[in-house]
Amino acid sequence: GYSFIYPGCGYGGSCFPKDVKALVKTGKDAGFVPMVLEAVEERNNLQKQVLANKVINRFGQDLTGRTFGIWGLAFKPGTDDMREASSRVLIKALLDAGARVNVYDPVAMDQARKEIPAQEQEKICFAQDQYSALDSADACILVTEWKAFRQPDFKKMASLMKERVIFDGRNQYDPDEIKEAGFEYHGIGRELG
Repeated sequence: GYSFIYPGCGYGGSCFPKDVKALVKTGKDAGFVPMVLEAVEERNNLQKQVLANKVINRFGQDLTGRTFGIWGLAFKPGTDDMREASSRVLIKALLDAGARVNVYDPVAMDQARKEIPAQEQEKICFAQDQYSALDSADACILVTEWKAFRQPDFKKMASLMKERVIFDGRNQYDPDEIKEAGFEYHGIGRELG
């Protein structure tokens, strides 16, 4: 169906990445070079870095003193599964650049506490709700397109955040609506002029 053709910050989970890897291996074992599947895997790995790259391009290489609110940790809505989730790549990149992160996911908070390494958790605030994840944040970064994030209260967001910047990793928002609400918008494959 259409769920795999929307722009985004990469796919994850336990099945699809494993299946692509298995098909690549099967092809190679049969003497076939599965270039398209290898390209899919490579592009997905690069796609998982897109949000971190956008944040670094906007705020600079050194993110010391910066805080980012991350909405969504699971690889997709409706699960707590964080295996190969884009959020994990993003969090690590932001922490490595010196940032602190506030994270919230409607379902995956307990799983995140189990899966995120202890040394990373020292710089992570596990928020109680989506808005407390934005407390003093330099930007809101949408990673998982949960229904709870579809129609946020932009006035409330603006009152909590240091800067009005949104990185939309799933192109869930209308860029014009975001701009009208007074926010700077960064989507996947589209930018406001």
